[in-house]
Amino acid sequence: MNKKQVKPTILDTHTVAKSRLFHIEQVDLQFSNAECRQYERMKGKGRGAVMVVPVLNNRQLLLGREYAVGTDSYELGFSKGLIDPGESAIEAANRELQEEIGYGAKKLTHLMELSLAPSYFSSKMQIFLAEDLYENKLEGDEPEPIELVTWPLEHWQDLLLENDFSESRSVCALFLAQKHLKLK
Repeated sequence: MNKKQVKPTILDTHTVAKSRLFHIEQVDLQFSNAECRQYERMKGKGRGAVMVVPVLNNRQLLLGREYAVGTDSYELGFSKGLIDPGESAIEAANRELQEEIGYGAKKLTHLMELSLAPSYFSSKMQIFLAEDLYENKLEGDEPEPIELVTWPLEHWQDLLLENDFSESRSVCALFLAQKHLKLK
């Protein structure tokens, strides 16, 4: 049986760096055994983000290939983006689908909330499955059109062999969708 853990006490926080995208805080902590440590974390904007696994006619996964500056390459993945102020996660999921791949969804199912490197980042991402799709394109903020890629649903495992399908959140979302749809 696990002993109940006591969260460390935050003694102080202050900003060590800030940019248009990132806010890095130093956090001074004291643990229950009186040990003190300094950590740094990237503070999120608090709204979170979404990722959507769209399934067209129960036969095709819809993915996008877009430039990722972090890896300086084009990456294949599912539609994703930040939740705008005043918007719910489900509204953001449907908006991102329409902006990035030109489809809306009549049925959105929440699969899971994910964190990315929780030791360093405070942000969360909501993963959705989108079904009963219809064509509808909204203007997005992407600098160039995202290449739409269709993938046979029955060959979902082959996506894992693609060199440009490597983002951990997309891989996780694929497995969550597979589990929900009970694909073999």
